[in-house]
Amino acid sequence: MKTRIITDSACDLSLDLIKKFEIDLLPILVYLGENEYKDGETLKPKELYDNMREGKVYKTAQIPPHVFKEKFEEYAKKKEPCIYIAFSSGLSGTYQASLMAKNEILEDYPDFDLTIIDTKCASGGFGLVVLKAAQMAKEGVSKEDIVKTAIFYSKHMEHIFTVDDLEYLYRGGRVSRTAAVVGSLLNIKPILHVEDGKLIPLEKIRGRNKVLKRMIEIIEERGANLSRQTIGITHGDDLEVAMKAKEMIEERFKCKEFVIGTIGCAVGAHSGPGTLAIFFLNEEE
Repeated sequence: MKTRIITDSACDLSLDLIKKFEIDLLPILVYLGENEYKDGETLKPKELYDNMREGKVYKTAQIPPHVFKEKFEEYAKKKEPCIYIAFSSGLSGTYQASLMAKNEILEDYPDFDLTIIDTKCASGGFGLVVLKAAQMAKEGVSKEDIVKTAIFYSKHMEHIFTVDDLEYLYRGGRVSRTAAVVGSLLNIKPILHVEDGKLIPLEKIRGRNKVLKRMIEIIEERGANLSRQTIGITHGDDLEVAMKAKEMIEERFKCKEFVIGTIGCAVGAHSGPGTLAIFFLNEEE
């Protein structure tokens, strides 16, 4: 029986890919004041970024356990094996909520074949894990092999990204108020990565063009056989800089496969407009 792939909207995969590979997507909740929205459904990234540029502040919340329970029950009744591939537990409580729901659903359906994977990944890096699993599921690969590959991808996925305005990271508690103010005055752009599922600053570079050049250097330092990989690029409503990054990566590493998309509301609410993120593996399967 085919394995069903369930994930959440922080994977930042396009709707075309979601449909093509029959991925079951659950939206993370986003709030503007008292107003609740579903990431990608009742709130689109363009609206979020436009409002953020005007100074509006969004917050996010994990998917509630009851939403997971309803989704898991849907497949438990049909006795379909499932893998829920989750947004990093270091950035969201969504993974923990899914575990709570799993424990409850197994009381009613003890034979339900459900595996939950904490990717420790975000945005396009998370998306590449989900996409690989969904491709394998569609090809009829065994659940055991899909889980094994998804865990490998999760452990070896690199996230190299920069933000256009440190103010958004300050609001999310990632940098101090002083760093945000000084960074804005001096045009300092941070390069960050993800370590054990959490955002960690790597370097501080002055000027946007220098940042992109340095990101390419880091990709070369950390990547494994990049020409044979699918490279992920996501952006905070700045397709032009994403395409520039793609061209530089193509030229430098001869890469042919890319997945390029907009950072959705769940991640974008914290990273802000103008964010650029690049994802690749640091080791081959």
